[in-house]
Amino acid sequence: MGIGIVHVEPHSVADRLGIRVGDVLETIAGEELIDQIDYQALTAGERFDLTLLRDGAELTLHVRKEDWQPLGVVLDQDIAAAPRPCANRCVFCFIDQMPPGMRRTLYVKDDDWRLSLMMGNYITMTNMTDAEFDRVLRRRVSPLYISVHATDPQVRTAMMKNPRAAELMPRLRRLKEAGLRFHCQVVLCPGWNDGAVLDRTLAELSALWPAASSVALVPVGLTRFREKLEKLTPYDRAGAAALLDQAEPWRARFLREMGTRFVFPSDEFYCLSGRDLPPDEAYEDYPQIENGVGMLRLYRDALYAAAEDAPVARTRPRELVLACGASLAPLLQRWCDELAPAGTRVRVKPILNRYFGTSITVTGLITGGDLVEQLKDERADAFLIARNMLRAEGDLFLDDLSLTDAQAALPAPLRVVDNTGEALWQAIAGLEGW
Repeated sequence: MGIGIVHVEPHSVADRLGIRVGDVLETIAGEELIDQIDYQALTAGERFDLTLLRDGAELTLHVRKEDWQPLGVVLDQDIAAAPRPCANRCVFCFIDQMPPGMRRTLYVKDDDWRLSLMMGNYITMTNMTDAEFDRVLRRRVSPLYISVHATDPQVRTAMMKNPRAAELMPRLRRLKEAGLRFHCQVVLCPGWNDGAVLDRTLAELSALWPAASSVALVPVGLTRFREKLEKLTPYDRAGAAALLDQAEPWRARFLREMGTRFVFPSDEFYCLSGRDLPPDEAYEDYPQIENGVGMLRLYRDALYAAAEDAPVARTRPRELVLACGASLAPLLQRWCDELAPAGTRVRVKPILNRYFGTSITVTGLITGGDLVEQLKDERADAFLIARNMLRAEGDLFLDDLSLTDAQAALPAPLRVVDNTGEALWQAIAGLEGW
């Protein structure tokens, strides 16, 4: 078996041992390698033997190093390029609601615990074999990010349409017994896992604290492409407010009993309900920031801090149109009204998501076509959009419309603003080329 070596860091431990590009790393400390997780775990020690295959001959090297020192090789394997697929058929799966004809990578369903460790991806654990779960325990993988949705085995199985969904709680208990930590998320589908089911979920997860370190509550996202799928209801203003009212007594109780609020509703619930964001301290150390919990609070605080600390450039009177998702627009308009420099008017333009359906209200799912169609008759000195509307390379919207083509179709310059409060302030204050 083994994994090939494609790079050796100069002056590293591996370089001093004479390891070369093209060698095949077969075992470390007597254990065969499956992937980079094994490599990282097994090379963490100070003393171990490793075996290499070089030109058909097996070599054994004795490694002596500090425990903090990396070995210094790059392996010919990219876990992210070939993730393990998901066999669930979750009633709320966003990928099942995607329209045809989009770029191929948007249809990839993964449920790979290795990406959970490396990148914070959420996994259901239903696609993890017993052997792989034993490897998680043996390698002391922590923290993991786990999609719980419901601790009631019948509800969870019904939501995921996978009988292995019922095995969650025994595995979570084993993680706790092993001293490993995990963060949880609950994608809430009204009528499925809210109400009394949610109460049971929060009670049972809190019994696993501190191994269960936090729980994010996230509203289900529903597109218009749901033919032949389970009928689900999106959250509206009243439903979002009711969810926050249900969560708050739990948060207060957990803070008294455990010293942490433990449960964190996502920013979208506050936007949908029209309620103010909680203060900074309510997010504690922002354990669920990548799950959309507290992102707006950090954004808002950074925006106001930048406005307080940074100067305003001398600019002529101008009008900016800031395009964003419908759920965020009221908050952004309030912030911009309070902070916009004299002579600058910022109009926040909510973009209705006609591509996926108007119940999708987040900024990151706005397509180029919807953006152009709803901005083309607006008059402004510049249009501002958030960078998270574009793919990582910064050139294409979700519908593959290029940034260049979108710009050509609009009557004013289209400016991409980094996803930070500081960057928005620079844009509206006329700083750094704005």
